[in-house]
Amino acid sequence: MERTTCCVTGGGPAGMILGLLLARAGIDVTVLEKHADFLRDFRGDTVHASTLTLLDELGLGGGFDKLPHRMLEQLQVQLDQGVVPIADLRRLPGPHKHIALVPQWDLLGMLADAAAAEPTFRLRMNTEVTGLRRRGATVTGVTYRTADGATGELAADLVVAADGRSSTVRAAAGLRSREFGVPMDVWWFRLPRHEDDPEGGLGRFGSGRRPEGGAGQSDTAGRGVVLIDRGDYFQCAFLIRKGQDPVLRAEGIESLHKQLVELVPWLADRAATVTSWDDVKLLTVKLNRLRRWFGPGVLCIGDAAHAMSPVAGVGINLAVQDAVAAATILAGPLRRGAPSRWRLARVQARRWLPTAVTQGVQRVIHKALLGRALSGGLSPTGTGAAPPRLVRLLLRFPRLRAVPAYFIAIGVRPEHAPRPARR
Repeated sequence: MERTTCCVTGGGPAGMILGLLLARAGIDVTVLEKHADFLRDFRGDTVHASTLTLLDELGLGGGFDKLPHRMLEQLQVQLDQGVVPIADLRRLPGPHKHIALVPQWDLLGMLADAAAAEPTFRLRMNTEVTGLRRRGATVTGVTYRTADGATGELAADLVVAADGRSSTVRAAAGLRSREFGVPMDVWWFRLPRHEDDPEGGLGRFGSGRRPEGGAGQSDTAGRGVVLIDRGDYFQCAFLIRKGQDPVLRAEGIESLHKQLVELVPWLADRAATVTSWDDVKLLTVKLNRLRRWFGPGVLCIGDAAHAMSPVAGVGINLAVQDAVAAATILAGPLRRGAPSRWRLARVQARRWLPTAVTQGVQRVIHKALLGRALSGGLSPTGTGAAPPRLVRLLLRFPRLRAVPAYFIAIGVRPEHAPRPARR
């Protein structure tokens, strides 16, 4: 019987950060990742200011700087009146006044290399968790299957589920979530970016009304797009009404081209570079939160505990903060054996408020902005129409742009590396 002190399922940002922190605390930790590598397209690539500070504390800031990345210093919305800044990250406190956009596989590779330097760390790729080992009601490890079909068991004092919103461990543990309705799904694709295009993040939502007094509804009703500046290309998040993916795909790829150009006319020269639906990946958006994140011998963190909306790209940041809190609270108890339920409850108690507040803000945005935009219910924003009230406020008082910047880039209750892990 193979054995480890802590088994972490999932080699994403939360799993790798937790594995690294526990290993630096001298805990025997094994991370199981079902894929052969980290190369997956359209995974979250945003590394927020609080995570950048954490990497500095871990002695990895210099290594991160060598990775190919793009700095995002402001977030903007395009109205018919022009491009309007809504969040200015240059006003953030601390050394990192930006969000870094880096391919997630590069970030995970850096974390894996740092963790591999610790003698108590093991990363096993091509190893998919299939279930849980139990002794009575207590989880005592996992069962797994490798890419060649071999099966096995790994005993552990603690199993931490960091395997995402479709978590096998969460389902096997019988932990139930509270679901919050969302109005949208998202299509992900790429478009070329030119040097004179707007920088940073740019959002555009259709009002459902033709500008400049045109008759009837515009084809932009129920549509929106967010353009994320990646240097030589835009990573595009095209918002559609929940469940409409098969209906809209049946209209043909030319329909997407037309809607893009109606929403953002200056994309007309490149919309057709999305040549087929094979270039467009669907993200089925979920927003939920476990009522209880733990059970005897098992703990969920990141998307396994709370699936986040893609609004503001905060999911990775929340997951990393969960991992830091878990390592800080559980490293000591793990040296003495299986942590008590009280210790596991402390992790949830520490991270519940940041999660609930962030999801609460996302739900407000879903209802007040995205839901209305996707139903064609936004007020017309044609020439001469006043911008929304919040936008007018941010235009009049530029310092207020630090508020959404802080919430997005640093968040509620940022965590810091425990002392044994610092370099």
